[in-house]
Amino acid sequence: MSEFRDWYNGVPFFTRYWMTFTIVLSLFGKFGLVSPYYFILDFYYFFNQFQIWRPLTALFYYPINPGTGFHFLINCYFLYNYSQRLETGMFAGKPADYFYMLLFNWVCCVIIGLLVKLPVLMDPMVLSVLYVWCQLNKDVIVSFWFGTRFKAMYLPWVLLAFNLVISGGGIMELLGILIGHLAFFLLFKYPQEFGGPALLTPPAFLKQLFPDTRYVGGFGTAPQARVPTRPGNTVFGGHNWGRGQTLGGN
Repeated sequence: MSEFRDWYNGVPFFTRYWMTFTIVLSLFGKFGLVSPYYFILDFYYFFNQFQIWRPLTALFYYPINPGTGFHFLINCYFLYNYSQRLETGMFAGKPADYFYMLLFNWVCCVIIGLLVKLPVLMDPMVLSVLYVWCQLNKDVIVSFWFGTRFKAMYLPWVLLAFNLVISGGGIMELLGILIGHLAFFLLFKYPQEFGGPALLTPPAFLKQLFPDTRYVGGFGTAPQARVPTRPGNTVFGGHNWGRGQTLGGN
């Protein structure tokens, strides 16, 4: 028990509680402790009955049954693995920045969910975080089923194609990719490559609530800002989108 406690306490803060609430609410719905209907995102009850908790519970709840149980476990693995890598890598020492990115992705999921009537948001939210990590680590080699290995930049699209073939889905994965790409663009490409303002900078009160700590390093390298050229000089610059390390696991 002490080993589990040590492992659990060692999981980064936001990843730990995101994973915990996801498992707890999903099990509550599975065993009927609370009616799952109160967890899902519903346009009518959210706006007309002011059930304002639904966007939050729709993030954490996932319906577990014989047909979705394996998919739920895979999602939990992706959540734990890639959220942890982001939180201890590119966002190490900057908890407010990571929370603000999660908040932005969640708001995008809620807006899209209300527009297209998505009852649960776990799939696009997890895929959006995975997508950001993959863009920051494009050249890292990841492993997939059946021993296949490829660069991380292809992983979100492989997952989309896999779910499209296996279950006829893919819409959730596509939405997650779009949301993750928007977050990545606003966080890195727009301010660093196009010279725009940093639109996803967390407000001061979040910095006070989650103050920065000492950076300890990890996976992922932000895109380099463009180097201005002088007349008569040509700059051939490449972007360091990720470390070329080999990782085991998905």
